[in-house]
Amino acid sequence: MTREVCHMKIGELARATGVSVRLLRYYEEQGLLVPSRTGGGHRHYDEGALTTVTRIRTLLAAGLPTRIIRDLMPCFRGDGPELDTCVLEHLRTHLSELDTRIADLCQARTSLRGLLDASSRVSRASRASGSSRAEVSCA
Repeated sequence: MTREVCHMKIGELARATGVSVRLLRYYEEQGLLVPSRTGGGHRHYDEGALTTVTRIRTLLAAGLPTRIIRDLMPCFRGDGPELDTCVLEHLRTHLSELDTRIADLCQARTSLRGLLDASSRVSRASRASGSSRAEVSCA
């Protein structure tokens, strides 16, 4: 019994996945998605491309860069989102780095909020006292 292989053109894969043709080409440039080519150079994707694109999108949504995603793609188990245990420590490290960046951003936000609040108080006080302020250029 022979198994018929489904071949999709790039536009068909784009419609099936909701990912633009431009992004699919980018994934190919990054070595994440590998199409076959016709004699005329047209891209054809097998049914596994649907799963591949879904996995790429999942890893991108997790904040992983394409250079890391390329290394992780062979580590998926089965057809789902599960990865081999050998890459879990790498993912934990990435999560820890994200937590650090989030904490840094929260601190920056708090500092910015303090500047805005202080500046707003000064501005209100200046208007209330009728004093004019010299224009300051921050450039």
